[in-house]
Amino acid sequence: MPTLFRFLSAVPLPLAHLIGACMGWLAWAFSPTYRRRFAANSAQAGYTFAQVRPAVGHAGRMVAELPRLWLKQTPVNTVHGTDVVEQAWAKGKGILFLTPHLGCFELSVQGAASLWSQAHGPITILYRPAKQPWLAQMMLTARNRGGIQAVPTTLSGVRQMIKALRKGQAVGLLPDQVPPHGQGQWAPFFGKDAYTMTLAARLALQTGASVILARCERLPAGRGYELFFEALPMQLSEQLDAAVVQLNQAMEHTIQQCPTQYLWGYGRYKQPRQEAAASADEGGAA
Repeated sequence: MPTLFRFLSAVPLPLAHLIGACMGWLAWAFSPTYRRRFAANSAQAGYTFAQVRPAVGHAGRMVAELPRLWLKQTPVNTVHGTDVVEQAWAKGKGILFLTPHLGCFELSVQGAASLWSQAHGPITILYRPAKQPWLAQMMLTARNRGGIQAVPTTLSGVRQMIKALRKGQAVGLLPDQVPPHGQGQWAPFFGKDAYTMTLAARLALQTGASVILARCERLPAGRGYELFFEALPMQLSEQLDAAVVQLNQAMEHTIQQCPTQYLWGYGRYKQPRQEAAASADEGGAA
């Protein structure tokens, strides 16, 4: 499997995206559960299937491009909003980059790191090790590449994120993923309650870090990627519950910029798994 993974990393991006699109539609064809979830989630957000149909292929492209993203340097074609990020750096309180499961979210962090890690230090991200030893090692190597520091989804990892922000560095999170039980709260997401992580809001409130919304869109025909940065479109509330709701609204706003590349098949409204909680409040006591 590692050999196949390395082979796929050398496949030209247009071909990788073509293969990925086929994979996406095969998954759609053979999984009734996936089709139902995709349809329900996109309808909850106000979209017809015709409006978000390309997202089926983009889900497969996400898988097919991973070998290249993990094992090679993949540049971004165009970057928008660098002035917003520079203004955030000037405040000196660190940056919290937030991106939903949209487009090539792996490259959102890599692109930001290539632009600013040399001047401001690495971007710290959370990751959950894979169960297969070969994949776990590959993930660790790929996600600890230059300018990125991957930390585990544990209390220790949360503490490292807080320390990074307090040093004026950056942290990257996907706040639309469902956290384990005890690490979130129920909050509206496109009008329906979803179990939502509190970590992103806690990090911002505890450290005063600037919140920047990021999204990386795939260009047609495998021509590359376009990266966007945007300031949080509202003043973050000092109350945790309200701040969590606001960050969900910010994710909705970001998804609405490119709904055809969102992972509508992700189980956003599922029940959280049972796991020992690691909160930013606990991390702040370190």
